Amino acid sequence: MISGNQGDNSHYSLSVVVPSYKAEKYIEKNLLDIKRELDRIGRKYEIICVVDGRVDKTYEKAKKVAKKYPKQIRVADYLSNLGKGHAVRYGMARAKGDIVGFIDAGHDISPYSISILLEHFKWYEADIIIGSKRHPASKVDYPWQRKIVSFVYQMLVRILFGLNVRDTQVGVKFFRREVLEKVLPRVLVKEFAFDIEMLSVANYLGYKKIYEAPIELNMSFKGSSVVSKGFARTVFKMIRDTVAVFYRLRILNYYDYKNRKGWITPEYLVMKG
Repeated sequence: MISGNQGDNSHYSLSVVVPSYKAEKYIEKNLLDIKRELDRIGRKYEIICVVDGRVDKTYEKAKKVAKKYPKQIRVADYLSNLGKGHAVRYGMARAKGDIVGFIDAGHDISPYSISILLEHFKWYEADIIIGSKRHPASKVDYPWQRKIVSFVYQMLVRILFGLNVRDTQVGVKFFRREVLEKVLPRVLVKEFAFDIEMLSVANYLGYKKIYEAPIELNMSFKGSSVVSKGFARTVFKMIRDTVAVFYRLRILNYYDYKNRKGWITPEYLVMKG
């Protein structure tokens, strides 16, 4: 279910998807901060908040903000938690912008990063711009254990997919609409490696202009032990999903257009051109 007028074909230059899960404590502030930054940029925009499962009051609080700003903010939701990748794709499939991106809900990434990414988008005439912790101009504060895991994972990504970027996992990225129209029907991952799948498929399809931009990131308040069961489980699932993307890409040739009859992405997750 998504709020707003689905028959509205108004033109937007920018769509920002905000995937949200168990975000009742901060979603109102998040949406207002993002709106404030987009107002400052001065482009016509829409914010699509996707609530990934009715597990708390995130939907109600997001709707409260959207009711105040119906022209700028829409809220989508579904009953069960299906993963961040699913939430991002759900929002992107409903986006109207020429440039479509997402930024994670939460305290980690400053909304100011949006304007920085968009400036880089323009400078490079990019297909895709991704936020990067390893950009020399980034301002980041996150645990050393995660830095090690992130570095090792990015080496794996570079070996498997040949992506010439240093960091693929930051939760803020922007795409040209044309790229998403080609990529979204092909992707499968719902959770941890959906970033890798989208980037590697785009690169495979010839959209090579993928660049990194600086961000402001603060994860210092979070638990950081690499031996915790939750963190270890997340790392395992990321590696599992990443290897599965490689298998589909390099072994099965699943993403080739000639295999389109075998693509199993639901129609409601496919962006319309």
